[in-house]
Amino acid sequence: QVQLVESGGGLVQPGGSLRLSCAASGIFFSIYTMGWYRQAPGKQRELVALITRGGTTNYADSVKGRFTISRDNAKNTVYLQMNSLKPEDTAVYFCNAKKPGNDYWGQGTQVTVSS
Repeated sequence: QVQLVESGGGLVQPGGSLRLSCAASGIFFSIYTMGWYRQAPGKQRELVALITRGGTTNYADSVKGRFTISRDNAKNTVYLQMNSLKPEDTAVYFCNAKKPGNDYWGQGTQVTVSS
């Protein structure tokens, strides 16, 4: 059974930082492209960042220079370090594991940026 379990969300003030983690099980983690997506109320789910099996990263323009995605294949975990958070970063953040023929999602973790 495939599971992606996110953690690390919460309430943070503008300018603050959070680190999200996504622990994967039931998949051969190292061959998957891992991604973080987010969905704000009333908006479509959007890509935040992804990291390929080879370590290539890609970011949404809105988070470039503030967020960093990384992976630890030994721990089957992908991370999202979020710095200089803004109120517009408020959303549910979802972890995704993808390869041709397979596409898995976590349950999401809430991130709220507010003073």
